[in-house]
Amino acid sequence: MAKPTRAAVWNVMSAVSAAGARCPCHSPAGRVRAVTPCSTHGNDHSHRHDHKGMATAQEDTEYAFEMAASNIRYGVGVTKEVGMDLKNIGARKVAVFTDPKIASLYPAQTVLSSLKSQNVPHVFYPHVRVEPTDESFQHAIDFVRKENVDAFVAVGGGSVIDTAKAANLYLCHSKEGFLEFVNAPIGKGKPPYNPVKPLIAVPTTAGTGSETTGVAIFDYKPQNFKTGIAHRSLKPLLGIVDPINTRTMPPEVHVASGLDVLCHALESYTAIPYNLRSPRPTNPILRPAYQGSNPISDMWSIKALKMCIDNLPKAYKDASNHRAQEQMILASTFAGIGFGNAGVHLCHGMSYPIAGGVKSYRHKGYDVGHPIVPHGISVAVTSPAVFKFTAPACPERHLEAAALFGADVTNAKLADAGLILSDALRRFLDNLDVPNGLSALGYSKEDVPKLVEGTLPQERVTRLAPRGVGYEEIQRLVEDSFTLY
Repeated sequence: MAKPTRAAVWNVMSAVSAAGARCPCHSPAGRVRAVTPCSTHGNDHSHRHDHKGMATAQEDTEYAFEMAASNIRYGVGVTKEVGMDLKNIGARKVAVFTDPKIASLYPAQTVLSSLKSQNVPHVFYPHVRVEPTDESFQHAIDFVRKENVDAFVAVGGGSVIDTAKAANLYLCHSKEGFLEFVNAPIGKGKPPYNPVKPLIAVPTTAGTGSETTGVAIFDYKPQNFKTGIAHRSLKPLLGIVDPINTRTMPPEVHVASGLDVLCHALESYTAIPYNLRSPRPTNPILRPAYQGSNPISDMWSIKALKMCIDNLPKAYKDASNHRAQEQMILASTFAGIGFGNAGVHLCHGMSYPIAGGVKSYRHKGYDVGHPIVPHGISVAVTSPAVFKFTAPACPERHLEAAALFGADVTNAKLADAGLILSDALRRFLDNLDVPNGLSALGYSKEDVPKLVEGTLPQERVTRLAPRGVGYEEIQRLVEDSFTLY
């Protein structure tokens, strides 16, 4: 028999991985701890085991997932169509959201011109804070309540789109306090009960994928870490994905936003399978936006990962490489569809106190008037440690990812999957001039308890990790992320 080619081997591994899950024989409910694929059922999503290893059905465990995503329009120059879209839906007063820097640039000016050409009444809100806070969200909420708008356009990165989502939500729930919809345990995590207004998202960065998701992230200043609001009803009505709009990004912004794509894809692809999550919701409205990996999200995530690996270095090194930029904004949207349904886990959970607790660090390329660790940087700096830790739960998926980075995994052992992927990530980050770990972002060993304690409440995402974590595990991941190279 002829020896199979490497491509053939990876085709088989991809097919096996795409099926999904690990066998959680003795893991706590809703989590998977350091387990390898089940020897009887491989990576099949559909089986369960009792403590004797017998396949059973568990009534309290999830059995379904929902696929939700915004409508997407992609094309060079499609931003100019937004006025027609809002006229078509009969908008009477549109709130146009952007940040102070984007306000004077092509994307926002094109949107405003399009609205004017179609005689669509609108008000302009160019005050969105990059890396928004509960206070900046409230300022935007107060604005739209005063103006009584009936539609939204968000022109910018994730900060702008997320701010518009929050303003839209609270406009339509005027009697609710701010923490009612914020994710538990910081807030009450209440699901929206009124329909929201139409929102059209026009991303200007190739990173957050916020044009596809029902998630809005912000810094909660009373506790100095990030949290969010998440429900599929917050999804934009339409995402206008126009590659022209990313051409004004500085190289460092390309990197930071692109690393968010990278981690969206990797985390969603390695998240706990949807049918290992518990408890099962008692009503479909309570099914979370982040549900765990599933056969549909897997396809979007792995494709986005490859596109990011292939194109982010090119977009960073050469500002004239418009092809790479086009591929990155598509990768962002693809990853958004994947993680918007599967969810993210430890890199994002740990990133919230890293970005929220910034002291004096100001990342190059971000002229925002205040200290900032960009979201993508705060996510990426822990990725080598995180994926080394999570690999024992699904080593085949970690090896598949490592191969996409160019690692030779031909004779790799499953036990080495974490180290191989971790090393590949370090090389990739170094090539993009990412700061050398938490220490380069201004953190010291004295900050470890604060970073751990800021991660612990992020259960919405950390519970999706394929291995369960507590204080000690998070502490070790933080300590392992102080230096990368």
